[in-house]
Amino acid sequence: MKYIMIIAVVLFSTNVMASEKTKAEWQELYAAAGCNEMGFVNRKICETKVFQKTNWQSGKDQLNNTFKKLGVN
Repeated sequence: MKYIMIIAVVLFSTNVMASEKTKAEWQELYAAAGCNEMGFVNRKICETKVFQKTNWQSGKDQLNNTFKKLGVN
């Protein structure tokens, strides 16, 4: 039961974050990173890295802006 809850949270959060870009936009990002020329497993790893880098960058920017506003650098 515990694992089902974790999987549900991961799937929900992935869908929420993925809704910011269209499927075509994601495909362009994956192609630019070279993910399409890889085997299945390596392609999925590459897509995960691109997804995380793309979505987590806005969080990092927000955190940095908060630190700047607080005067902590």
